[in-house]
Amino acid sequence: MSAANRPATPPATPTGSADAPRREARRGVGFGLAAYGIWGCFPLFFALFDGVPAGEILIHRILWSCLFLALVITLMRRWAPVQAAFRQPRRLLPVLGCALLIGLNWGLYIYAVESQHVLQASLGYFITPLINVALGMLILKERLSRWQGVAIALALIAILIQLVVLGRLPWISLALAASFGTYGLLRKQVPLDGLSGLFAETTLLLPFSLAALAWLVSRDASHFGMALPNTALLVISGVLTTLPLLAFAGAARRLRLSTVGFLMYINPTLQFALALWVFDEPLSLPQLITFVLIWLGLACYSLDAWQGHRAR
Repeated sequence: MSAANRPATPPATPTGSADAPRREARRGVGFGLAAYGIWGCFPLFFALFDGVPAGEILIHRILWSCLFLALVITLMRRWAPVQAAFRQPRRLLPVLGCALLIGLNWGLYIYAVESQHVLQASLGYFITPLINVALGMLILKERLSRWQGVAIALALIAILIQLVVLGRLPWISLALAASFGTYGLLRKQVPLDGLSGLFAETTLLLPFSLAALAWLVSRDASHFGMALPNTALLVISGVLTTLPLLAFAGAARRLRLSTVGFLMYINPTLQFALALWVFDEPLSLPQLITFVLIWLGLACYSLDAWQGHRAR
């Protein structure tokens, strides 16, 4: 057979290119584990502060987050979307709403750790996906699937058990879940990526942070610079706020949404374990029943998400 008539041999596919998606997926899982692992261990970090009020920690968390994010954006050369956003003040209105909500969420979380309510914080982040479903129904007029309806019903029963048996609402849990869930809903209206969006949010909060810091200094009530451990921790709080966000962005780019949603449960699970085994918080029977019902609701929510993914 002549060379002209010989069938063409298909080019060999390099082994490296075939393995590239798997490598990227493994890297994505690594980034996701890092992000949710850091968030889950936050109680250990905020418990290190000695005598620093939650409000002052929040002030410095905003301040140093903003400065560290500015450094990261400079190194990554990502100033263009930030500058475009600040040139259009109308686009900053939803960003300001996001900023206030995330500031409230941060402050509540720090307060929960300082007041030894890590279990309530854990419950709040377990409830958050169900709050997202409820907000979608109430605000976006989305229709609930059967399993989503069961999940919401179980969450309501769990909250009613705490109200009736313990005589109080788990207000920290509900406030954390509502603030973060509403933040996520509003964040979808902001045409900025995670890094640029968080920088814009902390920038809008920065004047309030600086004013509050100046007020503390004028009253000689600031802990910054008084003792090296607390000063270092206040600065590090900004770095620790940014690092898991960058890791999460790396995971979201490489993984399916369903995989990211599964990894999300690492955060409240770690907090739950820390509350029991490190901070020795008591877990009463009504609280345990509450958690079990929420976990059953999350199982229904995950089943619905999995069925939807298979259908697509």
